[in-house]
Amino acid sequence: MICGVSNDDGHALIDAGDGRRLERLGSRVVDRPAPSVAETPRRAGPESWRAADLRFDRERGWTGADQGPWRIAIDGVTLELRPTATGQVGLFPEHVLAWPWLRERLAHRPRAEVLHLFAYTGATTLVLAAAGARITHVDASRPAVAWARRNAELSNLAERPIRWIVDDALAYVRREERRGRRYAGIVLDPPTFGHGPDGTRWELDDALPVLLAACAAVADPDAFVLLTTHTPELSPGDLASALEIAFGIPGELESGDLELVAESGAVLPLGIAARMIRR
Repeated sequence: MICGVSNDDGHALIDAGDGRRLERLGSRVVDRPAPSVAETPRRAGPESWRAADLRFDRERGWTGADQGPWRIAIDGVTLELRPTATGQVGLFPEHVLAWPWLRERLAHRPRAEVLHLFAYTGATTLVLAAAGARITHVDASRPAVAWARRNAELSNLAERPIRWIVDDALAYVRREERRGRRYAGIVLDPPTFGHGPDGTRWELDDALPVLLAACAAVADPDAFVLLTTHTPELSPGDLASALEIAFGIPGELESGDLELVAESGAVLPLGIAARMIRR
């Protein structure tokens, strides 16, 4: 594990097992699927699971008395969470594990330009902005970018230098290269499957080298890079090798699993990550 394990006041993993995860997200307890623990038994008792305010099942969707939006404060930012049709709520808690490392990278780089691709609802964007960076936030989903801007308002960061871009990540990065823009940091969380600007379907294990090569073309010589993904076909070593091929031999490179440890002691795997610093 490269990012450590922690629970924040705004989020706590209560238990995980039997293909489910039970989390406290601000004022609500949420029970939703977790395929990565399909073979692991639950540790917490039935009373803990019965206490869920919201539950999501792929067949029935969401159930619960209050399915409206709610807010959480987590590690210095305020986010609006909402039940979505895919079972997400607007926050990937495993990303919080990387925030201390990102803050360290920015500690001596005031007003550093950072490119955040597949930026979703903007939690990491806001952490970077609060640390003094100038952010280019890119996501192909217009509703997700609108949600991120709402989170910026709630976090009192709407006036920070953030460029909000609705665009395909690869197409946008290639245009940035042609424009001659360069970035001190690049953060990306590409999905396992996606569609290019022409509508063609791509899979990350095939598309990753092309995507990272484009990112390397807009990276400063001493840039830092954080790459996370939830693609089962890829290993931490695969991510590290892909970064090294695209960016060259870095000054620092490490990779590992992203995991959360529950209050019950259960371990919930939530993807993989690799991070590097060029020298």
